Amino acid sequence: MIGLFFEDINYAADGGLYAEMLENRGFEFLEAFGDARDYYVKYDGEYGWSAYPDAVVVQMQAVTGSPHTESNPHYMRIRTKEAGAGIANQAYDGIYLQKGEKYHVYFWARPVKVEGAFIVKVEKEGKVFAQTKIQSAEGTEETYNFFKRYDLTFVAEEDVEKAQFIFALENPGTVELDFISMMPESAVEGVFRKDLYEKLADLKPGFLRFPGGCIVEGNTLDNRYRYKDSLKPVWERNNNWNRWAVHCNNEKNNWRGPYSHYNQSLGLGYYEYFLLCEKIGAKAIPVMNVGFACQYQSEEMVAIGSPKWQEFVQDALDLIEFANGDVTTTWGSVRAKMGHPDSFHLSMLGIGNEQWQTQKADFFERYVLFEKEIHEKYPEIKLIGSAGPDITSERYEMAWKFYNEHKNQKNFVYAVDEHYYVKPQWLYDHVDFYDEYDRTIKVFSGEYAAHPTDGMNMPHANTLEGALSEAAFLTGVERNADVVVLASYAPLFARVGYAQWSPDMIWFDGKNSYGTPSYFVQKMYGNNIGDVTLVTGKEVKDAWKEHLYYALSYMEESKEAIIKIVNATEIEQNITWNLTEWELLSECYKAEILSGPELDASNSIAEPDKVGLQVVEGRVADGILLPANSFAVVRIKLG
Repeated sequence: MIGLFFEDINYAADGGLYAEMLENRGFEFLEAFGDARDYYVKYDGEYGWSAYPDAVVVQMQAVTGSPHTESNPHYMRIRTKEAGAGIANQAYDGIYLQKGEKYHVYFWARPVKVEGAFIVKVEKEGKVFAQTKIQSAEGTEETYNFFKRYDLTFVAEEDVEKAQFIFALENPGTVELDFISMMPESAVEGVFRKDLYEKLADLKPGFLRFPGGCIVEGNTLDNRYRYKDSLKPVWERNNNWNRWAVHCNNEKNNWRGPYSHYNQSLGLGYYEYFLLCEKIGAKAIPVMNVGFACQYQSEEMVAIGSPKWQEFVQDALDLIEFANGDVTTTWGSVRAKMGHPDSFHLSMLGIGNEQWQTQKADFFERYVLFEKEIHEKYPEIKLIGSAGPDITSERYEMAWKFYNEHKNQKNFVYAVDEHYYVKPQWLYDHVDFYDEYDRTIKVFSGEYAAHPTDGMNMPHANTLEGALSEAAFLTGVERNADVVVLASYAPLFARVGYAQWSPDMIWFDGKNSYGTPSYFVQKMYGNNIGDVTLVTGKEVKDAWKEHLYYALSYMEESKEAIIKIVNATEIEQNITWNLTEWELLSECYKAEILSGPELDASNSIAEPDKVGLQVVEGRVADGILLPANSFAVVRIKLG
């Protein structure tokens, strides 16, 4: 039930979970401008790079002509007049190195007029913290047009933050460079930033929905996420501008927002998403585009039956083959060549992201066509439908009417994806939201979060108050586990200073990361899912009147009752339990309690544990004392 939703918003992929440390490594960045239904981009291949030590001694130009790869045709031409000169990368907020840690660098170079070595180093205010070099003649894997690959490793001599990455020539000369990459050796599978990966794994998520979100659709269809572009060597993956680059553009900022250079390298692609799911034990739920650009931002669509239409349906069929197909199949062989001959065991697929029906947008007809073609070939795949962007409008009601009209059709839809970003009080008031739902079609609470406040770059929006209301609402979700089969908080990640959307579950900078109060709620649920939900009577509703919210489940193998309870009052509460129908197998209980100093308390880079968990034990007979404004998970051995 409890899983994750990943979207490349707030620099969650490049600059986040994807462990690449350099920005614009392939010299293909685009700058995005515009507003709804009017977007445009311009090439800015030098973005993130500067002459080192200055432009007087270094001439740098992003050019094309005889490219390393045709899919990313630009490269950097450097001409130096002095020894030791070159180019520097800004690397978001700068490079962070940890003393003793190894870092791997590779790049492609075409020596035009070069003698001596290429120097790679990390420097701050004139002090070098790591350095190595390689002779310009020692490259490998030469291409037909004389680009060679160079690989090297260096070790950080000291810790440093906000430093520069520098590529320099030992002697004056001219060289053409492409795809300069720097990764920490600690990156999991050479892909995932270690601390962020570990925070995901610690949640024990049941599934991962990816890659979005509005990313799936794009602000234009040309800007949509094309997963096949990510099934290539990383240096051949087509660079794309990120639709969140134009978030909050307006006339005052001349239609150019603060993140106009937010791009997607696709280094974190579909193979990597599937690999992540496998490693953290989560089922994959990729989401397919149904021929719409983002309905909030555009009316662009591919007409059903047009020459381009079948491409979208075929993408869904090919993705299933990529994930599950035998190595002798076309797309199964692609997976095998990428390093995974075994199936990824895909079982669920999202049809559309946040689509809804209008007079122009024929989503329902598209869903029917996707379902028919997918299930003719892959009847075992469970499909996820969309209920639109909210659960309060006519769009939501129309969606459920559509799915209910087909509820007697076997396999038509497994679950319907519902989204809600709401005030904490709404979650408290709607703990019973799913009590009266029809049980035939299942629900995916695909994007939800409490918003005590919201906006760009607001880590303090992730308050204890919001987290407690989410925990309370989830008691209702768990009580209705026969209808709500999947649930995921959103968004997942945010880089401090680069966030288009707040609140978010996990915040980070180049060095540190921390879980918000909402993260701990998700962790407490994900690590404490029972095998069965225990029936609760009218007592649960009586407790709501006292601002207490709870759900009960049972773990059969360990013979444990799991009690999740929110104390949303300003006073301590002594909670006791009636166990007359059970055999008590242990005199003591164990519990985790989430609490903080005040309702608007939040964590931060400086205070990552201001709101956190404490583990307590006690005698079952004595009950448990819950602090004011707290959430607890209690385990009691019962048979």
